[in-house]
This record gives sequence, structure tokens and C-alpha cells, in this order.
Amino acid sequence: MHQTPTPEELRIEQAARGLLGGLGRVSRILFESGDFGLPRSYVNALDALEPGPLRVTELTGPTGLTQPRVTVVLQHLEERGLIERHRCSEDRRSIKAQLTPAGREVLETGRQHMAARLLEALENVDHPEQTVTAAREAVCSLLKALEPEVS
Repeated sequence: MHQTPTPEELRIEQAARGLLGGLGRVSRILFESGDFGLPRSYVNALDALEPGPLRVTELTGPTGLTQPRVTVVLQHLEERGLIERHRCSEDRRSIKAQLTPAGREVLETGRQHMAARLLEALENVDHPEQTVTAAREAVCSLLKALEPEVS
């Protein structure tokens, strides 16, 4: 027997209808304005490595890539001098990757381009800082609800 949705459930369902497309478009526009000069999966790997070194297997979750694909991405990033790979001291069978100063610079420059694009787009919006802060908080709340184990 199918239960009739509550008004709140209907509002959430309606809001969710455009959410995936909207988030995808915002993400695409900001990524393109970052002018990273790298495929998105490469930038995702750099972003995941920013807090510190990670094993190849630890990069699959935040990047959404398979382990073999992560290995290929890391090889290309290493060839460009953006990351370094080395054996783990705890487990010599595992490889850890970490950003190089050049990798950090690529992220920082791209983020500056993204911020400039966002600022330009928000020039005619009332309270642009509040708009961005509210959007960030909303995305963080959604992520905490969807991935509580990560928070």
C-alpha cells in the first residue's frame, strides 16, 4: 500500500528535481572558469590530496574513480610535476601520493579564477557574500545528510 506523501516530502521532492542539474551546471561553469588546463578528474585528485598525502585506495572515494583509473591519473600528474608518489613507510606495498608546490599552485590559481568568475557573476546580486555563504552552508548540510560517515 502506497502512503500519500506529506506536504514537506512533496516540497523536498520538488526542490530536488532541479538540484542535480543546477549543481552540475554551477560546478561545470566554475570548473571551466578555473582554467586549470587539466581534465576534471585530475583536478579532483589534486583537490583530494591538498590536506595531505593519501594512498591510492584512499583517493577512490573523494574522486569517484576506480583504483586503476586513480593510478593512471596519478601517473599523469606526476609526469607534470604536480604530485609525488612514494612507498608508505607503514606498508611498503602501498603507494602514497602528495602534492608538490607546483600542484598547490595549479589549485590556487584555478581557485582564484573561479572566485573571480563568481564575483563577476554576483556583481548585481544583493548581498553577494551572504548568497555564497548560504549556498556553501546548504551544500555542506546536504553532504552531511548524504554522507554522515564522512563528516
